[in-house]
Amino acid sequence: MRLFAAVLPPEHIVDELAAEVDRLRQLPGAGRLRWTARPGWHFTLAFYGEVADDVVPALSGRLARAAHRSAPFSLALAGGGQFGQGRAVWAGARGDVEALRLLADRAEAAARKAGVPMGEHRRYKAHLTVARSRQAMDVRPYVAALAEFAGGSWTVADLALVRSNLPASGVPGEQPRYEVVDRWVLGGAG
Repeated sequence: MRLFAAVLPPEHIVDELAAEVDRLRQLPGAGRLRWTARPGWHFTLAFYGEVADDVVPALSGRLARAAHRSAPFSLALAGGGQFGQGRAVWAGARGDVEALRLLADRAEAAARKAGVPMGEHRRYKAHLTVARSRQAMDVRPYVAALAEFAGGSWTVADLALVRSNLPASGVPGEQPRYEVVDRWVLGGAG
């Protein structure tokens, strides 16, 4: 299974982001970007890639412990930026970003301890991808528009293990399908 750990914003937060993305899509040149769909809006904490079925139980157990050790925290979507000379445009976060970073570190450590190869550790950058481009392009107008964006806050109360099903049809613009495999309440409550 192609898996990743994530924080999934609640529907009312996704609605706010959808309104902002609709505004961005009105900017000149927006058709050159591939805009991610609502089901793809999440904060990836750790990307695991293809994980063997027999490793998933150990990974799940480690993620459950990571969630239990992490207290709920406040987060909001705010601002934005780019990666790779305009290859990705993202919305950022404000609030307890350090708690989000710690949860990402724990999600990565959980995978390593479960035997999932993780490659080199990189410092976590809180971002939610809203658009991609196959080639470098000037996305400064989108990043500038996102600089003004400030969504409402919510309490991050759980950690999700998500399966990514890549498009197989070859239809241009088809998006991956995401399926929540498991969820764990932060702090062990509930």
